[in-house]
Parts: sequence; structure tokens; C-alpha cells
Amino acid sequence: MVKTASTMLPLGTPAPAFSLLNVDGKVVSLEDFKSAKGLVVIFMCNHCPFVKHLRSGLAQFARDYQPRGIAVVGISSNDVSSHPDDSPAKMVEEHRAAGYTFPYLYDETQQVAAAYKAACTPDFYVFDQNQSLVYRGQFDSSRPGNGKPITGSDLRSAVDQLLAGNPPLAEQRPSIGCNIKWISGREPQYFTGVAAIES
Repeated sequence: MVKTASTMLPLGTPAPAFSLLNVDGKVVSLEDFKSAKGLVVIFMCNHCPFVKHLRSGLAQFARDYQPRGIAVVGISSNDVSSHPDDSPAKMVEEHRAAGYTFPYLYDETQQVAAAYKAACTPDFYVFDQNQSLVYRGQFDSSRPGNGKPITGSDLRSAVDQLLAGNPPLAEQRPSIGCNIKWISGREPQYFTGVAAIES
């Protein structure tokens, strides 16, 4: 399969606005998190083996950091006409089955993914209390089949730095996963230059 890497959006980028439908039927927007100590945005989906691999780790991360004032939100931007397992109805089922405690939003137009220059699932972004980007990259170095434990060490270190009032991590490694499934003809311009690794 082809593995796709994060675009590594420049640090300091303001969080692009969004207003999307959650699995509970309510609309969730960036403004809803303005009082949080930090915001973690995860571009993810139901079917991707890289997301499935981290499923329990993502749920545990949210349970550990939400009580500490960190907001977490998942966004699925895949084209559901070509990937029906990522449909909003299936997102409701996955949210429940995975035990996610964070909003799981559907980006039907894919405009939010494009605004974040998201490239893969999962793709992680951490914003500070001013909603300025302080981390983008991997959850940890575990991938399906590589035998490395799922710890969330990279993302956890980034959020710990933020909560401690320290500068962003100097070393930030791209996330690797399946490419976002763009609607035909709507692929963003940056997507043609996204790093892909054959495996």
C-alpha cells in the first residue's frame, strides 16, 4: 500500500475555523474550544488501518488529557461515496464502539481538511490556548506490523510541553497513514506534492 506523510503545516499557524456536524447531531465549531488550555485536532476515519491500529491509544489519550483542560476533536474528511465505511452513520457506530470521549465531526465538503493541509489519516495538530499551532506530526512511532508499542509518546510530549508552558518540541516527526480520500476533482493543490512511501 502507499503510505502518506503529514505536510507539516508551519508552527505558529492559527487554527483554521470549522463548524461541522458531530456524531450526536449537533454542530461543533472552533469557537467552542476557545477557553481550552490547548486543542488537539485529529484527522481520522473509520476504515484506515493506521487509525484502527491506534484506536485504543487515541481513546486513552483523550481520557487522560481532557480532564487537564485539553480539548480533543476528531474530523473525518474522506469521500464516503468511494469509502462508505466512513459514512456519518458508521462514524456514530465507531465513536460508540471505540469509546471516544471527544467530538467526531464530518467534513463533508473537505474544505476543513484542505484548510489544515491535512494529508493522511491519522494526522495530528496541537494548538495552544491562543489557538496557534505548536505541534504537528505523529502519535508515536508505532505502525501496523512494525512491532513497536502504542504509547502516544510524541503527542503526549507535545501536550505536556504546552501544559508546562514550555516552547514547542524541537523535533517533530510527520505522521504516516493512508491518504485522505479526496472527492474526484477536489484534490487540493498541495496534495500532489505530499510525500508518499511505497511499502
